[in-house]
Amino acid sequence: MGKKSVIPFGPQHPVLPEPIHLDLVVEDERIVEAIPNIGFIHRGLEGLAPDRDFQKYLYVVERTCGICSFGHGLGYVESIEGIMNVEVPERAKYLRVVWAEMARMTSHLMWLGFTADAFGFESLFYEAWRIREKVLDLMEMTTGGRLIYSVLKVGGVLKDITPDMQKKILDDLNEIEKETREMTRTFLDDYSVKTRLVGVGVLTKQQAHDVGACGPMARASGIVCDMRMRGYEAYADLGFEPVVSQDGDSYARCEVRINEIFASIELVRRAFERMPKEGDLAVTVKGNPDGEYFARIEQPRGEAIFYSEGHGKPALDRFRLRTPTFANLQALCETLKGAEYADVPILILTIDPCISCTER
Repeated sequence: MGKKSVIPFGPQHPVLPEPIHLDLVVEDERIVEAIPNIGFIHRGLEGLAPDRDFQKYLYVVERTCGICSFGHGLGYVESIEGIMNVEVPERAKYLRVVWAEMARMTSHLMWLGFTADAFGFESLFYEAWRIREKVLDLMEMTTGGRLIYSVLKVGGVLKDITPDMQKKILDDLNEIEKETREMTRTFLDDYSVKTRLVGVGVLTKQQAHDVGACGPMARASGIVCDMRMRGYEAYADLGFEPVVSQDGDSYARCEVRINEIFASIELVRRAFERMPKEGDLAVTVKGNPDGEYFARIEQPRGEAIFYSEGHGKPALDRFRLRTPTFANLQALCETLKGAEYADVPILILTIDPCISCTER
């Protein structure tokens, strides 16, 4: 047996886009144990809830993370609407789904780029981000933003998608789908890529269950768990089916996220097809939240939980958010056990970490 050493990994590293820190217990070049250490960018956003009007606090929650901003806003307004028994108009529900799925596409395409960069495939990195820009252009056209969208409100949405915008989105999605399929063939079929992903960082179905993994991390290990199956917003009308793999390795996690891009494109098409042609975008919300509500939505990285509590005042008494990366850190530690030290950056990226969300 070799001598065990503890190697600090992060928060700054040439490959990692996120400031995550791990203490790695290694024996020669093999990981024996991984101990996560978070707290480098904690901002105390939850503590601002009692100091902000519940309507304005939405804009704080959206800034928990730039990549996940729409999902954070959606989960928050759902929690407030649950407390106040607000029924959102049907058209607004479909619009929320359209934006949520396009945001999911931007997140997964960004992840594909980071992953390509991690194993030194620069041209693949640029191609993923080039396609992502096209989706961001559609988000900007419909919401006015490319990072923080601020198109949600308690009771509905603030903006509509016109027929001309809808046609532009559908036309561009056809092109985006074609280009993404061509690009992702490299991720799924290229020999050099597969040698870095296949059989690396295996998380079994039982392990994923035991550590509470969520999102693509869990679904790549065979767990059929996706909050969209609950049918919140308009998902119940869109025939949604989760993307699942059984292998549980880094390749499976990549495959699940790739197929989710195409699933999101199909959901946007169905949403436009089945969305009411006209109708209110929001309802008037009167009064203040008085009660508590526990909302669950599916972010690009997995299940996000939003808890809001109010007692009839303009500001909430309490707000708590559990993000998917926080849930998947333990799963990451499981995949690192027994892995080679050289595979650590790839394995960290395969959980699609968002430390900004985690430390909120």
